[in-house]
Amino acid sequence: MSILKRVPWVSLALVLLSYSTLGWVISETHASISVWVATVVAILLLIVTLTAPWPKMTYYYSLFLQSNTRAFGVAVLAAFLFFIMIAWFRVFLDTLLIISATILVRIDFQRAGLREGLAFSTASIFSLGGLALGALIYKFIYSQIPLT
Repeated sequence: MSILKRVPWVSLALVLLSYSTLGWVISETHASISVWVATVVAILLLIVTLTAPWPKMTYYYSLFLQSNTRAFGVAVLAAFLFFIMIAWFRVFLDTLLIISATILVRIDFQRAGLREGLAFSTASIFSLGGLALGALIYKFIYSQIPLT
C-alpha cells in the first residue's frame, strides 16, 4: 500500500486547524519574537513527547519520582497547574484541543504502522505550518481592513 494512502489526512487537517487558531491568537496579541520561539519549542517538545517510545517515557517520568523531594515538587507543580487551569479555563480548553489533536495524529500514525521519525516530522510540519498559517491569515485579514 502506498504511504500516501496510509497517512491520516483527517487527523492532520485537525492538527493544522487547531494550530492555526493558536497562530491566530498569538498574532492577535502582537507578541514578541521570544513568544513565537517559545511556542515553537513547546510545540516540538509536545510532539517529541508523544512520538517517543513508551519505555523511554516511563524512564524519564520515573526520574521525577525517585525521591520524596522530587515527588513533593511534582505534586506542588501539579496543584499550581490545576489552579492555572481553573483560573484560565478558556486557555486551558484551547490547549486541551491542541494536545488532543496531536494525540489523535500520533494514534493514527501508530495504527497505520508508520515509523516514529516519519510521525514526528509530519506532525511537526503540519503543526508549525498551521501556526504559520494562522499568523498569516490574521496578518492578511487585518492588513486589508483599515482601522479608523
